[in-house]
Amino acid sequence: QVQLVESGGGSVQAGGSLTLSCAASGATVSNVEMAWFRQAPGKERERVAIIDRVSVRSYANSVKGRFAISKDSAENTLYLQMNSLKPEDTAMYYCYLATQFYSYWGQGTQVTVSS
Repeated sequence: QVQLVESGGGSVQAGGSLTLSCAASGATVSNVEMAWFRQAPGKERERVAIIDRVSVRSYANSVKGRFAISKDSAENTLYLQMNSLKPEDTAMYYCYLATQFYSYWGQGTQVTVSS
């Protein structure tokens, strides 16, 4: 059974930074595709960043140059480093893991950016 547990969300002022973590169990992060999604109230869930099995990364245009996705194999954890945060980054952030046959979601961690 794969479980994903996010942490690191919180409230910051615009221009600040946060690092989100997603601890995985039941799967090895280095062997799978993982991503961060976010969903703001009244909006659809959108993919923020993705890292595949060979660590190729891709970002949404809205966060390119400000966010960085990474994996730590020793900790079996996915990270999202978020810099220069903007009020429009306010959302619930979700960790996502995809194997060949299944996909999994974490419970989410709230990020609130005030102006």
